[in-house]
Amino acid sequence: MIILVTGAGGPAGQAVVRRFTGQGHTVIGVDKSGAEGSLTVDLLDADAVGRLAADVAAEHGRVDGIAHLVGGWRGSKTFAETSLDDWAVLHDLLIRTLQHVTLAFEPLLKASERGRFAIVSAKAAERPTQGNAAYGTAKAAAEAWTLAFADALEGTAATANILVVKALVHEGMREASPERAFPGFTDVDEVAEAIDDLWRTDANGTRIDLTTRTNEGGKAT
Repeated sequence: MIILVTGAGGPAGQAVVRRFTGQGHTVIGVDKSGAEGSLTVDLLDADAVGRLAADVAAEHGRVDGIAHLVGGWRGSKTFAETSLDDWAVLHDLLIRTLQHVTLAFEPLLKASERGRFAIVSAKAAERPTQGNAAYGTAKAAAEAWTLAFADALEGTAATANILVVKALVHEGMREASPERAFPGFTDVDEVAEAIDDLWRTDANGTRIDLTTRTNEGGKAT
């Protein structure tokens, strides 16, 4: 399969790249930072994303999976302290990059015999706390966009779904804070497994809650 991983330089992106590369698939990692093994593409540049899609189309003719893992968090202690500068950052990271990728790659995903698209969202989109006003709103908007994308894929072999977590954890975090339990957190390897599982279902436009799959230490059960 041809798998596109955006945000490939982050812990979740690295986990997804490892999983699908290990299975022998062709993985195209994209990260603005130019992480090792990834293409340096600014996903806020619609023209750049369009060129990336054209390059993938020319070489492969399709994309079988897209894991859109561009993330970020900004917050405050109280609602009154919410910074609209933080909102602007989160809008770009969580919404605008998603819009550019889905609009550019829709035809390539539809060209697959079994295309799969996924984002990782957060419980904060369902019930945001006052300090998470900007973050929760951005996540909710990203979910709405993904559900609209899923509707556009109805009647095709492709699907788009949302993976929901409380927060993510990886080995680096555990090593840095060995005394911390990370209750309810989802391990990045569990995210990679959940994305892989999407090829075992025809579900489209669903919210898959990964918090029910982890134990108190953020390890898959």
